[in-house]
Amino acid sequence: MAFDRIPILDLSLALNADTKRSFLESLRSALLEVGFLYVKNTGFDDELIAQVIAQGKAFFDLPEEKKLEVQMKNAPSFLGYNKLGNEITARKTDWREQIDLSTPHPLPTASDPLYYNLLSPNQWPDPDYLPLFRPIYESYIRQMSTLSTTFTSLIAEALHLPSTAFSRFFDPDQQHKLKIVKYPDLSSLPADQQSQQGVGPHKDSMLTSYLLQASHHRGLQAQNLSGDWIDCPPIPGTLVVAIGQGLEALTHGVCASTTHRVLSPPAGEGPRFSIPFFQGVSYDATFETVDIPQEVMAIREEILRKRGVDRMDDVEFTFTKGKWGHLGEATLTNRVKSHPDVGERWYPEILARIREEQRKDREAKEGRRDFVKETVHIEKGMDDEGSLPTTKEITV
Repeated sequence: MAFDRIPILDLSLALNADTKRSFLESLRSALLEVGFLYVKNTGFDDELIAQVIAQGKAFFDLPEEKKLEVQMKNAPSFLGYNKLGNEITARKTDWREQIDLSTPHPLPTASDPLYYNLLSPNQWPDPDYLPLFRPIYESYIRQMSTLSTTFTSLIAEALHLPSTAFSRFFDPDQQHKLKIVKYPDLSSLPADQQSQQGVGPHKDSMLTSYLLQASHHRGLQAQNLSGDWIDCPPIPGTLVVAIGQGLEALTHGVCASTTHRVLSPPAGEGPRFSIPFFQGVSYDATFETVDIPQEVMAIREEILRKRGVDRMDDVEFTFTKGKWGHLGEATLTNRVKSHPDVGERWYPEILARIREEQRKDREAKEGRRDFVKETVHIEKGMDDEGSLPTTKEITV
């Protein structure tokens, strides 16, 4: 049976030898059956979380020209500010405003691979307007980096692997990313764009992500294997953990990434705010895998057998083996696909290739739809004995 609720795990239980085994069992169940979970008692200082939320909201109150000073398309790194309606997911506009940050890196050199452009300095808002923004977020990113590394080691143990099983996929100065996102309510959107898509159905990349829901609004939903959307309402003191496509690829599908989306707040409810942190993986990774113990594989297979359903989502899987040489190539292409304005300025050849692939995909889908329509037309045209009238022309 597909999941109908999101489990809540107490991270403090993993730090106690008497309760760690029980925690790992609960984590394994969440990984194999859901791929989406809450964690509480994360060890973060309440004052830091309050400051992270306050400074994040304050960014969107800056004058428009100050936000545009750090606009994403200013640099090829895909770090910086995105205006409302400037990102695309599932080929539809996302109605959100955001700024992307990451762990700091110097600019790449001319001899580095093109995807090293993703490793770059942040574009920080003017400190004269937001003097606390940079130090607060640098501190939060550092602490989230530590938390994500700890949690990944717990995932390894839950799968009966050594705690260091995933360590080789990280760089010594591994990049992790963070977004601060504002989803306006429907009354704030253009009159001809009253779409509920805050962000469309998607799966996170890399290994794991950790979402701080920074306002009281509902809207986050995860899709179960039957195709149903399950609400993930804000719960104070928790982070929402999503399993990424990278972890699914590394574990042979044992830890399945879960499709999720965000619906825009209803008119009159004000904007929804969220702050997701994305644990990175080395861009030089080459789609290796880890050896999952047979007993864990058997548990996953039994879960799928009992459900008796295939996955109902149609979200494109990023980490297709054989399509890319390195993870960085896949990631860069996905970034261009989501941010075509950055692609037009910095990666026109990649953007042109993406648009050609999308054109061919549309034509193939239209051809399949025409075939189905014609098949229905033929069946309706049959006589009582199942034969086609001789006067009907058929073109497929």
